[in-house]
Amino acid sequence: MSSMENTAPDTRRFIVSASPHVHSGQDVRSIMRDVILALLPGLLVGIWYFGIDAVRVLALAVLGCLACEWVMNRLLGRKNTVGDLSAALTGILLAMNLPSGSPWWLVLAGSLVAIVLGKAIYGGLGYNPFNPALVARVFLLISFPVQMTRWVVPAGPGTGFDAATGATPLGAAKEAVGLGRSLSEANIPGPGDLLLGNVGGSFGEVSAVALLLGGVYLMFRGIIRWQIPVGFIGTVVVVTGIPYLVAPERYLDPLTHVLAGGLMLGAIFMATDMVTSPVTRKGMLIFGIGCGVLTGVIRMWGGYPEGVSFAILLMNAVTPLIDRYTKPRVFGAGGRKLYEETKKA
Repeated sequence: MSSMENTAPDTRRFIVSASPHVHSGQDVRSIMRDVILALLPGLLVGIWYFGIDAVRVLALAVLGCLACEWVMNRLLGRKNTVGDLSAALTGILLAMNLPSGSPWWLVLAGSLVAIVLGKAIYGGLGYNPFNPALVARVFLLISFPVQMTRWVVPAGPGTGFDAATGATPLGAAKEAVGLGRSLSEANIPGPGDLLLGNVGGSFGEVSAVALLLGGVYLMFRGIIRWQIPVGFIGTVVVVTGIPYLVAPERYLDPLTHVLAGGLMLGAIFMATDMVTSPVTRKGMLIFGIGCGVLTGVIRMWGGYPEGVSFAILLMNAVTPLIDRYTKPRVFGAGGRKLYEETKKA
């Protein structure tokens, strides 16, 4: 009897824990760190062109988001999540969506909205249906349109503190068309300036090359997939290209639409947010196409010259629906359906 007891298997070895059972080795902090590293080229280019004002906005946004995160965790009795870098990343993305000359109170108000209304009230990271930084940007744009559209036009590399205010390329085009003028009179920057970032706009409307480098890094690290950025940018090319072919004097060419404004930042770093975007590859492609259609429509026929933020937030709202209709079929579901049909027959 004793020998049988000694040879009996230890049933504790067969206890199965909750999924997932295979872990990639990545945690929240490592993912956030990779995204921040991918944003560094864009941050450095923005600081190079916009100078000390860009540093001020960046520091205020990051510190504001970290402080709001800590306070909300204390008030709600939750675990301290300041160290996972998610609040710091939100602050960086918020800063890149603001004019570099933003007043201090505007930056701090955006930090408060991003963390409290965009994240904490839903239960924290992983439960927020909308991108927190974009929630803050849209709130500020609607509430303080004058401050949010006082764009800085850099006088040249490294001279951000001597810069003057002016219109963004998209804003200049929208204004010219609204006044009945041809786009040739709007003084739109060429592809070279748009690629390098020597244009007016928000801190994040910088070098498209720098943002693309960050996107390549994130794909290499497996943080994002190609479906959302390619679907987003490709759809903008199609949606804006058709009107341009019909009336080039009234509509910007697709290349300018891709390189100008916040399209690169939104498509690579914000639409790909793991929490607020679909989980299936088919769903990601649908999500990216939807963002591209909405962005193109708003830019060309909407009241705002930029439509990236609105497009991403609107698609965030339908993400659960996309997930529902693109989820893969459960293994064996087809056989069960055939059995039921055979049984009824």
